[in-house]
Amino acid sequence: MATTDLSSLKREAALCALDEVRDGMLLGLGSGSTAAQFVELLGERVQSGQLRGISGVPTSEKTAQRARELGIPLTTLATTPRLDLAVDGADEVDPDLNLIKGLGKALLREKIVEIHADRFVVIVDVTKLSPRLGTLSPLPVELVPYEVEATRRWLETLGCRAEIWSDEAGKPYVTDNGNYLARCWFAGGIADARELDRLLADRPGVVEHGLFLDMATSVIVADRSGIQRLERRA
Repeated sequence: MATTDLSSLKREAALCALDEVRDGMLLGLGSGSTAAQFVELLGERVQSGQLRGISGVPTSEKTAQRARELGIPLTTLATTPRLDLAVDGADEVDPDLNLIKGLGKALLREKIVEIHADRFVVIVDVTKLSPRLGTLSPLPVELVPYEVEATRRWLETLGCRAEIWSDEAGKPYVTDNGNYLARCWFAGGIADARELDRLLADRPGVVEHGLFLDMATSVIVADRSGIQRLERRA
């Protein structure tokens, strides 16, 4: 699918999510290309006066900067520990609405913010739907820089190919939290996402990972035929 088509689909999904925002809401503002569309559209409505009393908690420094430029008031979880709604994209969505997120390099802050939301709405284009997590995209894992090569080698004992995510000069990307990221490719997808979640959570040196399990309330999917809304099963 052409890049222009994907950008248009992302905008359609973002517009659909924006219809859920009401005056006075406290919002979690996601990161990445699709979430950026939502932030842009939200800013337009705030500036025009169509939405009033909105505050947002950003999931990255980039999102925070853009929100300020657009005049979206920002707050923190310390001030507003419960959010009405979080809106963010995803890199992969399985049939149970479990997600891989984090290829926008903000997975830790995204997870912190989105667990504090009463509703977490995910906006994607149809290319992100997958029969099994790990089939379409690598799993990002945030790592402490100390002895990072040892942690990378351990990741490969989980049945994946793991690499430290680096820029064109070969230097590791550094997250907003001062950590590194690994990308982990699983041939044929992740066999047991819940077991992998547990193993990663228990490992020293792993700060957080991009498996977002049982978190999405709904997923708004845009394709050329229109918008589809997938709801989490009770």
